[in-house]
Amino acid sequence: MRYEGGCHCGRVRFCVRTDETIAYECNCSICVKKGLVHLIVPKDHFELLAGEDDLSAYTFGTHTARHTFCKHCGVQSFYTPRSHPNGVDVNLRCLDGSVLEEFRIIPFDGRNWDENVDQIR
Repeated sequence: MRYEGGCHCGRVRFCVRTDETIAYECNCSICVKKGLVHLIVPKDHFELLAGEDDLSAYTFGTHTARHTFCKHCGVQSFYTPRSHPNGVDVNLRCLDGSVLEEFRIIPFDGRNWDENVDQIR
């Protein structure tokens, strides 16, 4: 499956390819506040189509995760996750169309990240 998506203002655009139909909803402090639904893919399944110069980044804690977001509208369409630093985590809510129902969304206990990280594929 191939999906396109982007930020709210449209400056950041990307495409992602996946055969996976599983996504994760995390209860950690940042994911809850941002409303992220995670689809993690290998880097070679992700292509930034537009907006590289429109991205900014935020890190915290271990600084492994690189939370990229549009510096104009603030939307985090994708980022480099701590659990898969060689992959890309796409926010399903930023894909074009209504695609959430195409995925099985699994709750992930990110508040207890160290004890549960092995549950993420």
